Amino acid sequence: MSDHPGLSPETIAFIAAQEQDARRAFRLLRETRTISASGTLFLAVRIPGEDKIITFNYLGLWADDPDQPQTAVIDFQGNSYWHNKPGGAARYAKLFRTHAGVQAISHVHTPHLGAYSQAHAKLPLLYVPNRRFRFSSELPVYINRRQPEVDFIVDSIEADREVPGIVEANGGATVWSWKGLRDLVNNIVLLEEGAQFQILAAALGGSQPFGPGVLEQQWKMGKLVPPDASVSDDGTIHYATAAAAE
Repeated sequence: MSDHPGLSPETIAFIAAQEQDARRAFRLLRETRTISASGTLFLAVRIPGEDKIITFNYLGLWADDPDQPQTAVIDFQGNSYWHNKPGGAARYAKLFRTHAGVQAISHVHTPHLGAYSQAHAKLPLLYVPNRRFRFSSELPVYINRRQPEVDFIVDSIEADREVPGIVEANGGATVWSWKGLRDLVNNIVLLEEGAQFQILAAALGGSQPFGPGVLEQQWKMGKLVPPDASVSDDGTIHYATAAAAE
């Protein structure tokens, strides 16, 4: 990489490492058919300690090397520090400004999340892996585009801090992570997988609510509740001591 004014050598090294992860992510998402054939996908990652994000756009279809991301760097005001344009990721700068803990975000079109988007349907999180590390029970659906999408996302996080994404009506989904790029990609895969299984289950009468003890088992595995707590099947947590609940 050549010198980029406004970016330290440490930052450029971080960008290079994230670019390699983005390259792997693009390949994995394509090879597992997680993304739709048209390849609508980008990843955006916060640069630690700076008010800047890296954006990786998937060029897809006609690219000589479809795994090579188009990389850009912008700050939260939209100023560019790289020669490429950031594409759609710039519209999420407000989310990074508002929530310092958000580390990465992606807008992605996947076949089964896309089916929920076409139906203007919220995605119930009835696939066990999607509940292991969060209390959230569904992805909300963004329908009214007179409200900017990023504002809908900020509102959704305010209503439910652990919600990992939204369904975009008639489009795809937007998914984020409080940990980083690899966790973000895992979220995309698991949410798409859950949507796929739930659509397939429709032929057998539809997805069912979790059975007895599932939430307690999963939330203890995910360390969301202490080992001595109990969880009712409706999700109510009963702590052994008052101190544990605080």
